[in-house]
Amino acid sequence: LPEWLQRREAARLQDVERQRQQREAQAVREERSEFVVAALARQREAVEASLAAGQLEEAAAQLQSLQRLLTESVRCLASYEVRQGQEAVVRLQAALAARRQQLQPKKKFAFRARKKEGAAGAEQPPAAPEPAPAAAPGCAEGETGEEPLCGFSGLEDAELELGRAELLQRDVVLSRLRRCRVRLRGSANTLRMRDCHGCTVLCGPLSTSALVDGCSECVLVLACHQLRTHRTRRSRFYVHVSSRAIIEDCAEVAFAPYTWSYPGIEEDFEASALDRSSNNWNTVDDFDWLSRDKPSPNWSLIPEQERIVSWD
Repeated sequence: LPEWLQRREAARLQDVERQRQQREAQAVREERSEFVVAALARQREAVEASLAAGQLEEAAAQLQSLQRLLTESVRCLASYEVRQGQEAVVRLQAALAARRQQLQPKKKFAFRARKKEGAAGAEQPPAAPEPAPAAAPGCAEGETGEEPLCGFSGLEDAELELGRAELLQRDVVLSRLRRCRVRLRGSANTLRMRDCHGCTVLCGPLSTSALVDGCSECVLVLACHQLRTHRTRRSRFYVHVSSRAIIEDCAEVAFAPYTWSYPGIEEDFEASALDRSSNNWNTVDDFDWLSRDKPSPNWSLIPEQERIVSWD
């Protein structure tokens, strides 16, 4: 055969082999994806069963396993499957918190009439109820009027701090803060931050997720498995996040890697099951931006020369 024909035949065979390898690789990816999706579904059902049975500690451990499995499987899942998994974890976290409140014994509370010292048996009119005190440092109001959650609420121009013993596996709420600086040294379970303005929040590693809603002009330093941000403006995030961060209805938010450190932070990372070698700080899903060809205008990366590296 002529040499040019031999070269063409060799190129054709190489192309056939390359297509065969691509088909095999695609089949392996699809098979692995199906396996992971099935494993995630089984783990999710196990969490739901434990919640229904009131086995909350077991449900919390299973939920952490579900989160870990999802994080480790991101590369072999489609983006919509990752999103569905993240939404399932968030839903189960909320269900676990609600179930804890439901099973928590309710405190009986009633205003009591005070009796003046005097003649025995003399009846006195009931005292007028005292006004409820303002939220104190260390307590933020609960979502449903039950036991207060860990955190701070309704404060201005304050230096606020919680330590490891106060935070351990608790759900932290920061709400209606103005120009405050908050340090959370320890491993809490979740962080919910809403309606805060001009605040700096330094947060140790979280075992599950962080939710930021309705905040503006804040600097947030967060380490978590999941980060969801809603209705937030002109804020900067220094994050260590094991899954893709999610923003929705946000504008002028910027991201950089997590740079806070304090004595004992390595132990807190171990307690939270966060892998320090895996950080998706620069991978953000904007639910309001559907174009794949152009980057979202709602978020950006903080230039390296502008990043804060020392916080204390």
